[in-house]
Order: sequence, then C-alpha cells, then structure tokens
Amino acid sequence: MKFFVDTADVDAIRELNDLGMIDGVTTNPSLIMKSGRDIKEVTREICEMVAGPVSAETVALDSDGMIAEGRELAKIADNITIKVPLTWDGLKACKVLTDEGRMVNVTLCFSANQALLAAKAGATFISPFIGRLDDLNLDGMELIGDIRTIYDNYAFETQILAASIRSANHMKDAALIGADVATAPPAVIRAMASHVMTDKGLDAFMADWAKTGQKIL
Repeated sequence: MKFFVDTADVDAIRELNDLGMIDGVTTNPSLIMKSGRDIKEVTREICEMVAGPVSAETVALDSDGMIAEGRELAKIADNITIKVPLTWDGLKACKVLTDEGRMVNVTLCFSANQALLAAKAGATFISPFIGRLDDLNLDGMELIGDIRTIYDNYAFETQILAASIRSANHMKDAALIGADVATAPPAVIRAMASHVMTDKGLDAFMADWAKTGQKIL
C-alpha cells in the first residue's frame, strides 16, 4: 500500500520524504488555510520535494470552474493531481481533465455507488472518507471493502485512496482490505512505529546494559 501524507506542512513532508515513508501528498483548502501560505507557492514547493502525486484541490462548485481551476493548478508541476469533489459537476470535470491526460483525485466519497461513478468517469484516485463515516457510527472500512470488490469485479484502474484516516489502526485495516493508497496526517504515520511493548523491551535492555558498565563508543 502506498502512503500519502495529508498536510501542507513542508517541514513534516520533508522529514517523512527523507525517510522514504511517503509516495505522495494530499492537500485541501483547510490544510492550505492552516499552512498560512499561498496555494500555488506551497504546492510548488511540495511538488519539488516529492516525486509522487501531489493533490491540489479546486474550489469552484460548477464543472466549468473546476476545469479552469484544474488546468491552472496543473501548470504548477507535472506531478499535480487535480482534486475535485464527488458531485455531478465534479464527475463532469473529472471526465474532461482525465481525457486531457491529467491525474484526478475525486474526493469526499461516502458510498460505493459514488465510487463506481468516479471510476466510470476515469478518476485516477477515489478518496473514501473513513473517519467521517465512523463519526456517524457507520463502518468506513466496510466502504473500502465494497469499493475494492466492485473495482476488482470489473478491472477498474482507479486507485482506492483511503482518506480521513484518524489512527494507526485505520492504516492497518485499510492495508488488510486492499486499499491502494492511504493518506494520513504526519502524526498518524509516526504513530505506526509506536508500541508499548517495544518501549518496555527497550527499557529492560537499557537497564541491563547499564549494569555491564560497557560502552560501544
């Protein structure tokens, strides 16, 4: 499973990218606002740092506006993925932009039917929102599984990009179900390395080592 990091914080992206932990980046208007920077400026910096897809989101609500904004965003770098919402206008924009040879990430997916439409429209990525479904006492992972089955049934090439990930367990479950990509905040990716038994074992090793009175350097 590919890892994308969901942030516009260039320092966090650089750390994870230098470790080889990420394959791409996703941003959205909320993350751009949090960064406090110009969308084109920060997106260009991210694209220069990361070789994989970098999602930049349109903000128009009509298809013509999304297409125009998508074309403008695509000028930033060759690895830009244009992000559009899963609305009827978003699907129209997806079809046009995909036919022009651009990568498109269709976001805010909450049903298998929506994902099926996005694949038919040629989306490069479909972004089902796991955490937001869980907030409603619905099973976000069940949606990932349904989409996986449908896409495999018909050999759709659209990649399932598990989004709205809130925990390390979400990452594990998305991998088990077969999501192609998971995008998560930097803190969630870091949390995947943590385990209480690792900490406990390391403490025991360090206590025993101290008793030997030895040094390696």
